Order: sequence, then C-alpha cells, then structure tokens
Amino acid sequence: MIEQNLKQENISKHNKTTISAEAVLRGDVTGFKKLLPFLGPAFIAAVAYIDPGNFATNITAGSKYGYLLLWVIVISNLMAILIQSLSAKLGIATGKNLPEVARDKFPKAVSIFLWIQSELVIIATDLAEFIGAALGLYLLFDIPMLPAALITAVGSFAILELQRRGFRSLEAGIAAMVLIVVLSFAFQVILAKPDMSAVAVGIFTPKFEGVESILLAAGILGATVMPHAIYLHSSLTQNRVVGKNDLEKKQIFKLEFLDIIIAMIIAGAVNMSMLIISASLFFKNGLVIEDLDKAFHQFGHFVGPVAAICFGLGLLIAGLSSSSVGTMAGDVVMQGFINKRINLYIRRAITTIPPLTIILFGVNPTSALVMSQIILSFGIAFALIPLIIFTSNRKIMGGLVNHRITTVLGWIIAGLVILLNLFLLFETFYYWQ
Repeated sequence: MIEQNLKQENISKHNKTTISAEAVLRGDVTGFKKLLPFLGPAFIAAVAYIDPGNFATNITAGSKYGYLLLWVIVISNLMAILIQSLSAKLGIATGKNLPEVARDKFPKAVSIFLWIQSELVIIATDLAEFIGAALGLYLLFDIPMLPAALITAVGSFAILELQRRGFRSLEAGIAAMVLIVVLSFAFQVILAKPDMSAVAVGIFTPKFEGVESILLAAGILGATVMPHAIYLHSSLTQNRVVGKNDLEKKQIFKLEFLDIIIAMIIAGAVNMSMLIISASLFFKNGLVIEDLDKAFHQFGHFVGPVAAICFGLGLLIAGLSSSSVGTMAGDVVMQGFINKRINLYIRRAITTIPPLTIILFGVNPTSALVMSQIILSFGIAFALIPLIIFTSNRKIMGGLVNHRITTVLGWIIAGLVILLNLFLLFETFYYWQ
C-alpha cells in the first residue's frame, strides 16, 4: 500500500511538470520560465564529470604542468556536450533509453553481454566515487576509512530516498550538492590567487611539454566519456516530457540542450578550478601532488584550514552524489538490456561490498581510483558506438536524426576517446611490467 501511494505521488508530480511543459510547447510561457520544466536531467548526468577520479587527474596535472593543460579540459567539455546531447536526444525521440533500444535492435546474447560489461563498469565507477566520499570524511573529521565508508553508505541511501519522492526532489537534491562543490572550489580559487594571464594562456594555447604531459592530457580526455552517464541521461529524458510529433520533439530537445550546456559549463568550471588551484599552489612551489590526502594537507599549509576544508567537503559531496547516480545508472542498464529489476536499495547494498573490501585490506585510495578508471575505460566503446549508430538512424530517430556533421563529429570523438583509453591501458600495463 505504501509503495502504491508513493507511485501515485510520483505520477502526480510528473503530471504537474508535464502540464507546465505542455504550456511551454503551446507557447503560453516565455522567457527563462519556459526552460524551468526542462532543467534537471543534465545536472544529474554532469555529476559524473566531477567525481573523485577527476579530482585525482586534475590535481596531478596542475601540480606537474601548471596551467598548461587547461585547454584539454575545455576540449573535453565540448566533447561532453555533444555526447550527452546525443544521449538526451535518443530518449526524447524514441521514448526509450539507450539500453532499451539496444535490446530491441541487437540479438539477445549481445544484450546480455552489454549488460554484464556495463554492470562491471558501473561497479568500477562506483568504487571510485564511494572511496572518494569516504576519503573526504576521513580528511575532514579524521574518521578511519572503514567507519567513513559505512557512513558514506548511509549517506548514499539517503540520497536515493529522494528518488522515491519524485524526480524533481532528486534533481533539486543533486543540484544543491553540485552547488556546494561549485562554491567550495570557487572559494579555493579566490584564496589561491592564480595568475589570470597564465590561466588565459593555458586555456587558449594548446601545447604539450614532453611525453608525460601527453599522457596526462590523455587521462583528462579519456575520462570525458563516462558510460554510465550516457546510459542514464537517455533514461532521464525518455518520458520526462513526451512530444506528440517531430516538431514538439525538436522543441523539447532544444530546451534540453540548454540544460546540457548549463550543466556541462558548470562541470567544466569545477574541473578547471581544480587544475588552476593545483597549479597556483603546488606547481608554483615546486610540489608534485598525486595523492588526494597530500593535496588536502598542502592546501591547509599554503592557504589555511578553510581551503583544506573546502577541498575535503567538495570531495565528500562529489563522491556521495556521483555514487548515487551510479546506482541509478545500474538500475537503468539492468532494466534496459535484460528487462529485469532489483530493488534500488538492494543494488546499493551490493555495490558497497567492493569498496568496503578494498578499504578493509588497506589499499591506497588514490591507487584504487586509478584502477577504477582503467576498468571504466573498457566500457566506453560499448556505450558510445551504439549511441552514434542509433542516433544516426532515421527509422529510429525520425525528425531528430543526427545531421551529417553531427555524426562525423561523433565518430571522430568516439575514435579519439577509444584510442586514448587504449593508449592509457597500454602505458599502464607497460609501466607495471
């Protein structure tokens, strides 16, 4: 009875938003207000772009090369905008998410394979996010990693509870958490007092300094495409506002595209802030920082405890929010690829086992983050290639089919990202040998 009431409440909330969206489509709403019913999905997807794995990569890049690789983050963000727009467009055009379309178009064995690999990738992604949040608690409150991980698990369950209250509650909660991360890093940038002329040079002057800088740039670019964000974004738009014809669907997509631009600009600004702070403090003083706990302590040393607290808080919030988003993505891929579902809380409980095990055995958190990114790279092609194939098919997309230039850009990005991830894998295994 409780579940039935919750479902009815969610339907009611959905209908309220749909009525508002219909008013927009009729032209009854103008100005910024017409964008409001469409804001939200991209903010949830954007959380994947500011997870703890990004923290580790950006801090390392800034401490080793200063502002040199800022342009790579800009390019990465432009790529992210295109890729997330394709995912959102697929959901709007078909009323289905990417895994559901794949299940319809591919043989059953292929769908099962895609489901298994996507679950493994999401577990690896969740590992990074979970450990990042636990590390944030450890740094902020000096709580040992194992109890911190258990507290993180409780926090992630609390965020998932927002989903039971309707998608608007979830989007508001995630947006509030993203805002905390943004404010934390904005404050750190002010305290770090970066050289703004050097920042401008880093943004607008693409160049490298040696092979290792290329490797770090590959790490930043390679982490641009997060498979679970692609799967999830198509799910967030598939039934949010339903267009009755191609004209309405195109109008919906234009408004959702604005949502994507806003969310990706925010995510890009956070990533740039990480690198800028690291460059202005660590690179300037000749320090190479590759561990997040060392970064935390050095922030306190150079600009005081407030900056360190902001960094730890950003890491905690980013880890918690992205971990919950990963759990939601896991639900989407299971439902889409094999048409099965398990309780979201059971899924959350299962996915806490790998990070708890790693923490229990005392594995270095930053090393675990790097390992998770390696596993994640295996799944990129399996999400990105079907996405481009489907969105280029007029029978599937109707009037929202990709323009030829969009398809060409999509394949260029896919080829670049896949090659970069293969390069990173080769370099990683070569280094271990």
